[in-house]
Amino acid sequence: MEKTMTNEIKKVKDDLIAEIDKRIVDKIIEKTNADLLKKLITNAETINEAIMIAELGTTYKRTGFHFDKRLEKMTDTIKHFKKNEKLSFVQDKNALTHKLIIGDNYDALQNLLIQYRGMIDVIYIDPPYGKDSMGEFAKTNYENAITRDNLLSMLYPRLVLARQLLSDNGVIFCSIDDKNQAYVKGLFDEVFEEGNFACSFPRVTKKGGKSSTAIALNHDYVLSYTCTAKKGLFAQLHDDEGYSNEDEYVATRGRYKLNQTLDYDSLGWVKTLDYPISIDGRVFYAGGDKKAYEKRQSGLHGRADWGWRWSKDLYEFGKEQGFIEVKGDRIYTKTYQNAKIVKIGGKYQVIESARTAPVSTLRLVDNEFSNDNANKDLSAIMGKGIFDYPKPKELIKQLIKLCESSEDVEADLVVLDFFAGSGTTGQAVLEMNKDNQNRQFILVTNNEKTSATPKGIAYDATSKRLKRVMTGECYDGTKDFKWNEKNKPLGDNLDVYDISTVANFEATKDKTPFDVIDETLYGKEKLGVNEKIKWVCENFEGTTKTLEKK
Repeated sequence: MEKTMTNEIKKVKDDLIAEIDKRIVDKIIEKTNADLLKKLITNAETINEAIMIAELGTTYKRTGFHFDKRLEKMTDTIKHFKKNEKLSFVQDKNALTHKLIIGDNYDALQNLLIQYRGMIDVIYIDPPYGKDSMGEFAKTNYENAITRDNLLSMLYPRLVLARQLLSDNGVIFCSIDDKNQAYVKGLFDEVFEEGNFACSFPRVTKKGGKSSTAIALNHDYVLSYTCTAKKGLFAQLHDDEGYSNEDEYVATRGRYKLNQTLDYDSLGWVKTLDYPISIDGRVFYAGGDKKAYEKRQSGLHGRADWGWRWSKDLYEFGKEQGFIEVKGDRIYTKTYQNAKIVKIGGKYQVIESARTAPVSTLRLVDNEFSNDNANKDLSAIMGKGIFDYPKPKELIKQLIKLCESSEDVEADLVVLDFFAGSGTTGQAVLEMNKDNQNRQFILVTNNEKTSATPKGIAYDATSKRLKRVMTGECYDGTKDFKWNEKNKPLGDNLDVYDISTVANFEATKDKTPFDVIDETLYGKEKLGVNEKIKWVCENFEGTTKTLEKK
């Protein structure tokens, strides 16, 4: 008998060990202690164990950051997605399908890694941190209903998984109150690295209002971190020295610059984005190597490999409209001061576009981002009192806009919110898609029951809100809610998954992990028996801890 390591466990272990090595360089952990942690991580049997071991190395010698760990519960069951047919719906088979996952977000994040590792562009979270949202715990500092150690311990493993979901240009935003901001930022510095801290936006929670104390509390914060230093956040078009070139369109488009090649080493190789381009008798290949192109086309390509940023249709349109220029052996796309290509009604068009400016860190102090507006929006859809402290749609929209480059018209973002609450992030994404982009949302929420949500927040709030704004009607077919009076359904489809469990030792026919885990919920086509067994063993920890060596 021998222990077999799944691909997902190995990837997580490699990432965690790399983080431990960085802590040695930064003199955060003594090398002897780090070597012990790395040994323990290497021998860990599950992702859960590996993350818990890495968590033991979060005591900051340099900054004094420290918290007492509360580790995740260990089980011998496999957690997997199960389709919730009752809450899922399809309006248009050709439309985009979004996802709502009901269950513990730690389990959900592990399952999302199977399909979305390195593919999430934007993460927004609003973790429970106040005395009214943390469950039944004893009073502690600042009269929070949960200890700060519990808050940080709960966040740590989830942030470790979230970082592995983010794309190379991905960005994570976290709403946090004034009392916990410093501590949560310390945790984010640990997981995402202090050098990747972008900024902390103060956000107005309410304008004015009565207060029984000398100080009225009118703001919280939104922390923002990138995966690579300062990349992933984009300002709007603006004038700089790079706009030094002119062509026949200068009168309407302004000057242009050549700062982006058309080819790039992509996050995930796509065959339709890897094609030869002929210009003036010359043939160009992504990466500049014909033999490498032929190998990729034959199937010998990496998960991340060379391709073009633009589809063939977009390239042909861009070339016809003067957006393409050859410089040496590379193809460049022109970035104009006052024009860009957009897709409207399925067709590409060149539109004049105002230059942009950096977004101020004080951008979120405007009243449109306050909780008052959030309550009004939610009440129009769900009625009053269904959910406390929802975040406003305009906040989510503004954060997503920061992650969109005006130069990349086909960069349809994947947006994840794993503390989804009432589902504001989902509605914000749907409303933004009115510009004909295909942003996809993935929401994760538990199903905590309250007096306002007796069936659970997922059933009584999140799914109902999404159903109403997407279809214009409730699950029971009624349409008598206020939002319908001034709005049209936002469209698209919704897949709802529950987190289900199966014992890793289950051997009963039709009940084994290989029977009950549905690969189609993870972006796979139906697999044959042998392929299915191999796929499950590679992607679900606990399924192959002990296998006969053949």
